[in-house]
Amino acid sequence: MSDQLLQAVRAGVQIVDLGRQLRVGMPQSPNHPQFWHTLPRRHGDMTRSDGGSAANDMITTGTHVGTHIDALAHVSHDGKLHGGADAGQSCLGGKYVEHGVHTISPMVRRGVLLDVPAALGVGRCEGGYEITVADLEAAADAEGIEVAEGDVVLIRSGWGQLFDEGQSYVGGPSGVPGVSEAGAQWLAQRKIHAAGADTIAFERLAPGGGHALLPAHRVLLVESGIYIVEALDLEELSEKKVYEFTFLLVPLNIFGATGSPVRPLAVTSA
Repeated sequence: MSDQLLQAVRAGVQIVDLGRQLRVGMPQSPNHPQFWHTLPRRHGDMTRSDGGSAANDMITTGTHVGTHIDALAHVSHDGKLHGGADAGQSCLGGKYVEHGVHTISPMVRRGVLLDVPAALGVGRCEGGYEITVADLEAAADAEGIEVAEGDVVLIRSGWGQLFDEGQSYVGGPSGVPGVSEAGAQWLAQRKIHAAGADTIAFERLAPGGGHALLPAHRVLLVESGIYIVEALDLEELSEKKVYEFTFLLVPLNIFGATGSPVRPLAVTSA
């Protein structure tokens, strides 16, 4: 057997699931349609002559609900998408042909976790806390990690601990911790492939400010062509002190969509 990847898999791997379970009523940004799941047919609604029966499902959801990835079509600035594409003309027949989520290739990349609360000596960052360049560098130094070109960088604020509490996770009056504009520029300078966080907006939301200003989205999506993954579950990685891993992510191949629900995995040798 000459395939080294297959050899590593057969030797055994450990997998940490970074995706949130999709449930009706889960916390999400108020800017997007909510997730809904129902059973149009249940066992016993129709029974075949041999006694067999089947159930089936229907879901409706926004593409930026639960753990999800932002395509480059998600954000424009001054009427332009990444690379100067005209945001209006890029939408053809209600589909973003040029920068839709269907243009995101499956990811098998080096992933790194920057555990900011661990570096700061706290359980989690407070609502509205701005994660600075100094914080990112402190986390990398504490872990002995160097962010490299092509990486997927996951930034833990600890805010994901509140996911099961619902509205507390959304923030509202408290705000939500996240990366500053300068922090986004620090990531972009390292030419990473994607950035992720354990919050619904990746970047800092000011207390009571909602999604009024999203400069990190502009820096990453529009100016740098760097994808954003939001609402990640990073608690297990933090508990296990796994700071470097193989990151796997495959978006749904939805033609022309601005984003997609995803279930990313962090994989390491057993």
